[in-house]
Amino acid sequence: QVQLVESGGGLVQAGGSLRLSCAASGLTFSTYAMGWFRQAPGKEREFVGANSRTGMGKIYADSVKGRFTISRDNNKNTVSLQMNSLKPEDTAVYYCAATQSLSIRLKDYDYWGQGTQVTVSS
Repeated sequence: QVQLVESGGGLVQAGGSLRLSCAASGLTFSTYAMGWFRQAPGKEREFVGANSRTGMGKIYADSVKGRFTISRDNNKNTVSLQMNSLKPEDTAVYYCAATQSLSIRLKDYDYWGQGTQVTVSS
């Protein structure tokens, strides 16, 4: 059974930083690209960034480019999202997800975590 478990969310002031982690089990982690998505209240889930199987390829949404960084450790089956210079509009539930091929599209992702709340106060 595949499980993706996010952690690291919380409340932070604008301009601050948070680091989210996602621990994966039940899958051959190194064969999956990993993505992060977020969903704010009343809005659709949106792509944040993704990391290729090796970690060498990375893509980001324009809204987070230069502020957020994805990394992964294939030995520990974890993927992280370092979020700097946070803004109130970054407030959302953040999800990690696994896909066979690097993608920005929700429908391409096979497995999802339960999400972790990030709240940025102004």
